Amino acid sequence: MADEDPLPGGWEKRMSRNSGKVYYFNRVTNASQWERPAAGDVRVEPDKVRCSHLLVKHNQSRRPSSWREQNITRSKDEALDLIQHYIERIKSEKDKFESLASRFSDCSSAKNGGDLGLFGRGQMQKPFEDASFALKIDEMSGPVFTDSGVHIILRTG
Repeated sequence: MADEDPLPGGWEKRMSRNSGKVYYFNRVTNASQWERPAAGDVRVEPDKVRCSHLLVKHNQSRRPSSWREQNITRSKDEALDLIQHYIERIKSEKDKFESLASRFSDCSSAKNGGDLGLFGRGQMQKPFEDASFALKIDEMSGPVFTDSGVHIILRTG
């Protein structure tokens, strides 16, 4: 439709290879959805956000060890596969985000269900920060890649 309002910043329209249906993809958060994002969704960016995350490290992570594993040997692709699996379990409501983060995150925040507390710009790695600030409260990202590994981010405040 030529008279449609432009998509909010970061969003683009894509075609599903499987179903041939149109879906919407956010380049910043890597989130995808079937529903068109609200046109003109202009938000004033907060000074700080509160997020939880689930981190899966891989052998190219800047520190390939964690509280769960002394020596992480999985590949980046294997880490992404795990993240995709966790996203599906959360979306299908088979598991809660906090439960998966507590059990499987390679970050010490796992003991708090992945909660990182409040943080502002400049406190996290840039891709993580950009995705966190682009999410709405209670919105979950797709896979986000940083030097630490692959994350799912849930904005909680």
